[in-house]
Amino acid sequence: MKKNLIILTFLLPCLAFSQEEQQPLEGEIRYLVTHDWAKKMASVDYLSQQRKERIAYMWGNDSEWKQYANLYFTPTETKYEDSDEKAEADDQGYSWRKDVYYIKRNFETNTMYDVIQMVGKTYIIEDSLKAPEWKIHNDLKEVAGHICMNAYWEDTIKHQQVIAWFAQDIPHSGGPERFCGLPGLILEVDINNGALIISANRIEMKKLKNELDLPKKVKGKKIKESEYEDILKKYIAEKREAEEPYFWGIRY
Repeated sequence: MKKNLIILTFLLPCLAFSQEEQQPLEGEIRYLVTHDWAKKMASVDYLSQQRKERIAYMWGNDSEWKQYANLYFTPTETKYEDSDEKAEADDQGYSWRKDVYYIKRNFETNTMYDVIQMVGKTYIIEDSLKAPEWKIHNDLKEVAGHICMNAYWEDTIKHQQVIAWFAQDIPHSGGPERFCGLPGLILEVDINNGALIISANRIEMKKLKNELDLPKKVKGKKIKESEYEDILKKYIAEKREAEEPYFWGIRY
């Protein structure tokens, strides 16, 4: 049966929903972030099939590792960051993977303020907010106790297929990582068919204190979104030429 497809036409600006008809939305979401290294390698189109199979064999059943991340949200703002809380009892020292990473969105002013460490440098991205060009499908599933609808987007820079599940009963356009712009809070994201899954496993509606604040001293080179994309393109092109996975130096 052919599925219905809805293409969003209200992507810019990425506006927060009016709170006049509902109670203010404020709280914290904990996401379980599951990395699958074998699937990440399998999704790199410029690596040989033989090399992908060899890597998958080497990883065996130990290709996954998990971590937590937190999203703090009010009706007009969000902040997303990695958590210090361990998702696995046997962490095996994965804390070294925690880079500088703060993703802030202000939907009232339609602006972003992202602090991202990549390729050994820290960048501060300040710019107008631009949402992905989502295509909404009519599939439904439950995530963290909420019925969610899915949407699709293709990241043409990182060559990723992204499926997001957003809660129809939480009218907020925020989400984890740098994803936003859907008519409901994004509770789950699946990148490249399970290579990376970000799924909400705890939602607390509560009054925030200073959770949206950034560290007082944030050091990094200030750039625009277009410059950030240029850095990604150049780095991925270099890795493609060297036939090396691009995600060793940047966030997947």
